[in-house]
Amino acid sequence: MTQVSPSLLSADFGHLHRDMQMLNESAASMIHLDVMDGVFVPNISFGFPIIKCVRQLTDKPLDVHLMITDPGRYVRQVADCGADIMNVHLEACTHLHRVVQQIKDAGMKAAVTLNPSTPVSLLTDILGDLDMVLIMSVNPGFAAQKFIEHSLQKVKELRALITATDSKALIEIDGGINLTTGRAAADAGADILVAGNYVFSAPSPIEAIAGLAAL
Repeated sequence: MTQVSPSLLSADFGHLHRDMQMLNESAASMIHLDVMDGVFVPNISFGFPIIKCVRQLTDKPLDVHLMITDPGRYVRQVADCGADIMNVHLEACTHLHRVVQQIKDAGMKAAVTLNPSTPVSLLTDILGDLDMVLIMSVNPGFAAQKFIEHSLQKVKELRALITATDSKALIEIDGGINLTTGRAAADAGADILVAGNYVFSAPSPIEAIAGLAAL
């Protein structure tokens, strides 16, 4: 069984309560929230008020993915919103170890994200401190992009590095996930599949989540 983290970026925010009720009834293990600032990525999504609202609508863990510059400035605010996991980009953190420790000190699990062009080897010195690593299988900033096939090799490399360092970090993958790419990612070693457009555009989102969870 694979964990599924539906990305709320693809939900209908005009009917957020309805979509959250669906997720609560689904096999989703957690909820993925993409926060974009229009600087680190070329798009703007939502911020703390939406995260607080989502927290009130679910008991499922919230995986907050900060696609923003200098995410360490916002550790306390993210924790105060009720996030369970704070996910920061390696490329956005000058002092990554400090940020990871701040996340843990705030009572959240610490996750680090790698863009498609960032090698897995850069995580060697921090992997033992992480609860999760997110491999981006598209360039971050927009939903409904095509899956980058090389991401599968990165998942395999990360799985080998986790084994070699005796890390407990889970592997998450995000971007272009459907049944085909999700199966390939799970076979490569991914533990958690983030899926947005595939879930929320499906005739039955609950069935789409269940299909991914069965991989």
